[in-house]
Amino acid sequence: MASPASPLPASLSIRLDDLRDPRIAAFMEEHLQDMRATSPPESVHALNMDQLRRPEIRFWTAWLPDDAAPAPGQLVGTGALKDLGAEHAELKSMRSAGSVRGHGVGRAILEHILGQAVDLGYQRISLETGTQPFFEPAWQLYLRYGFADCAPFGAYQPDPNSRYMTRLL
Repeated sequence: MASPASPLPASLSIRLDDLRDPRIAAFMEEHLQDMRATSPPESVHALNMDQLRRPEIRFWTAWLPDDAAPAPGQLVGTGALKDLGAEHAELKSMRSAGSVRGHGVGRAILEHILGQAVDLGYQRISLETGTQPFFEPAWQLYLRYGFADCAPFGAYQPDPNSRYMTRLL
């Protein structure tokens, strides 16, 4: 695995989530807004809340304690794993809150999901991301963790606005 670029808060908690907390819906709506602002409509492959609740999806959230808030913690990141069958999974819904970008939250979520994918018996994990400069930090993270460019997989088709990556587990 890659070495940390910056220290993670020791109090970061990552959990498998049921998506009932309304803060998750708001966080994911921001994700969809970013994707719509960055990519043409036909190239936005981010999942909405109903799609994230499908049985083939496992969804994790990352939280920091927030002593000033009445709710138990501050949502700072998300990531999901979609079962594609044949020991293959897709990484979905990777997002870090703007306030913590560059501080290792995305790295922690990715490491957690990769570990979970191994535990679940997957042999390969793939992803689709954008080709616009907005996505460069994500590309760099995925490359550091052994992902390599690949052809479209699953139901994806060639798209100049999509970059497909994969790695063996």
